[in-house]
Formats: sequence, C-alpha cells, structure tokens
Amino acid sequence: MSSSESDVLVDSFARRHTYLRVSLTERCNLRCTYCMPAEGVPLQPRENLLTFEEIERLVRLFVAAGVDKVRLTGGEPLVRKDVEHLVDRLGAISGLRTLAMTTNGLLLRKKIDRLVSGGLNHLNISLDTLRPDRFESVTRRKGLDIVLDAIDLAVTRGLAPLKINCVVMRGVNSDELLDFVSLARNRALEVRFIEYMPFSGNGWSDDELVPFEEMLDQIKARHPDIAAIDDDLSPGETSREYRIPGFSGSVGFITSMTKHFCGSCNRLRITADGNLKVCLFGNSEVSLRDQMRAGASDEQLSKLIGLAVGRKKASHAGMHVIAASDNRPMILIGG
Repeated sequence: MSSSESDVLVDSFARRHTYLRVSLTERCNLRCTYCMPAEGVPLQPRENLLTFEEIERLVRLFVAAGVDKVRLTGGEPLVRKDVEHLVDRLGAISGLRTLAMTTNGLLLRKKIDRLVSGGLNHLNISLDTLRPDRFESVTRRKGLDIVLDAIDLAVTRGLAPLKINCVVMRGVNSDELLDFVSLARNRALEVRFIEYMPFSGNGWSDDELVPFEEMLDQIKARHPDIAAIDDDLSPGETSREYRIPGFSGSVGFITSMTKHFCGSCNRLRITADGNLKVCLFGNSEVSLRDQMRAGASDEQLSKLIGLAVGRKKASHAGMHVIAASDNRPMILIGG
C-alpha cells in the first residue's frame, strides 16, 4: 500500500479510523422508543440495500486501508436472511482482527454457534430494562426472558467480555441501575450505561437525559469502592470502565452527551443502503452503493472515502444542536 493509500482513513485532525460499523438491515423485530419513531420508518426496497458481495468488497477495501475492527449492526442484524454466510465471508478477511455484532438477542440462540464458527468474536447485546412489563413498554414487544437467556448463552460460548448496552432514560429505567450492575457480579460481562442521545423522531428531551456523573453517584451510594480502571479513555474507546471489588465483570459509561470523546474518534459507519457516515450525529452522507453500481473502481472508491473522512469535523455540535438538526432515526443509521 502506498503512503497516500495508507492515509485514506486519516482525517484533518490526525484521527486514524480503524473501526467500521456496517448496518445490514433497516428492519428490526423490536420497536424501541429511543430508536424508532412511534409512527415507524419507511423501509427501502431490498434492492436498495447493499448485497453481501458489496458489503464484502467495502470491508476488504477498508481493511486494506487500516480498519481492523468491523461491527455488524441494524436494525437487528440477525433478521437479515443468511447473515451467517456474510459472517463466514468477512471472517476470512486477512487483517480483520475483530468481527463484532450488536444484537437485541432475540434470535441469537438459533444462530450463535454458526456465527462463532464463522469468525464472530465480539458481541454486544442491547437491553434497557430487566422488568418484563417495562421491556414490553420500551420495545413495544415481549421477549425479556429470551434476551436474558441469550446473555448467559453468549458468555458460555466464550464471547467474553460480553457487553450489555443499556440506554438510560429518566423516568423510564433510571431506577434500575443497581439491578443492571448486579448482572456483572458473577458474569464476565461489561454493563454499559449509555447517555440518552437525540435522533430524529425519538422524542429526546434533556429532562430525560441522566448524566454520567449522576449515574455514577447512584451506584457509588451502594458500591462506594467502585473505581475507574483508567482515569482517561484510551484512544478510540467510548466506554469509561469501572470495577467493583469481587465482581467478575465491570461497569461502563458511554458519555456521548456530557463528556464526549470526539477528539479520539476512530469509527466510521456504512448504512444499510450503502451511505458512508463519518459521524453518528452528522447528516452528511456519501453513497458508496451508487458509486459501486455505477462501476467505480476500488481506487475511485478509496478516493471518495478519503475525501469524506477528510471533511469530518472536530466534534459534534452539542446535544441541543443535534436535537434541533435533521438526521436519520437511529434505526436507519445502524447504531
């Protein structure tokens, strides 16, 4: 690889992007309130979504440019037909160190063994409440027992440390922090509390945002010996991780709103319809799908990607500006 090729994923602030998130579908078998607008979202025809061949081509291109971690997202990635075959193809790419997935866990039991054998080696499970009635209220579906079973199954299959993603919303689930912390007592997992983020149609309000410091104080009241593993985030990390003596797992906080980590951001996103987003909260997108289908060469795609990465801003504009800006709903971005 030439020097110019190796710099394709370096932006104007010297951030090198080594982490690519690829959405496989806009569909989901849940309807989480913070992710999907109450009225639903218009789903694109299947032919508008990237094919497995197109996804593999793009992943190979990004890995050649320096990406070593790919996460498959959605929607719910496990509702994409034959997703196991895509994992097989991506798992065989030389230079890809981590092949990860974020899932709600509902379909995990029937697919996990094939996914692991195909190369999946990292898993996040999204779960925002441990109470059945509340689960149904937040997700507009039933299934908490299935998700809890999936968590234990993933740990036994060696996907450790498994990460549990919990979006904390005041008045919705903010009284369950200690219950979630208890999940890490005897399991090798990291419970990650995520500050509520604004996206189109999710009804975000800063009154519902529970800041990181408030969450930490609530946990400290029960576990005063909780301590940060590191004082500062490592480059590219998003979770501020803490340990409680005697616990098998850990607790993390993703502080996108109150203590953002834009300065060391190393991630890029490709939506299910093939658009490159260099920032989760930015509405700027570049269609890699259209360029591929128009016959673009790998060299031309690399140049397009490099131009998009070069325009990435130093940081997001702040939660209130984000809330007032146009962007896709979270389900159409891909986490």
